[in-house]
Amino acid sequence: MIEFLRVDHRLLHGQVAVSWFGALDVNTILVANDSVAGDDFRKSAIRLAKPDDAKLVMKSIADSIEAINSGVTDKYKMLIVVESVDDAYKLIEGVNGQISLLNLGGTKQREGTKNFSKAVNLTSEEVAKLMELKQKQIDVFIQQVPNEKKISFEA
Repeated sequence: MIEFLRVDHRLLHGQVAVSWFGALDVNTILVANDSVAGDDFRKSAIRLAKPDDAKLVMKSIADSIEAINSGVTDKYKMLIVVESVDDAYKLIEGVNGQISLLNLGGTKQREGTKNFSKAVNLTSEEVAKLMELKQKQIDVFIQQVPNEKKISFEA
């Protein structure tokens, strides 16, 4: 069961591994990312950040969607981390209503982005996708760490 979906360009690091994993009632972290899935070096680095009591799975976006839709992940309480809004959008659209919230934790500043918080920078295309998700009743919000105030995303 999917408990939490977070966009964070750093993927698995201290905020996710310690703060979020500890604050949520989860036992599994799924890193859903196409480039990580095929990169043994990045996989090794991500494994170093994994909490001892967490099951860690790293899959491509398509393989993540397939696993979730097949039901094999139903026995886990999952925190899913993706690198980008595009990845989150693909995942949410691909899993048939199984994700009801999207946490925007960190998107780096790039050309053409607008700053929405100290760590969230989005392009107009990303904003449009997030607004579409909100129209589909997905709770899209900005929150760096669990003890910070949750801020509903507004364009």
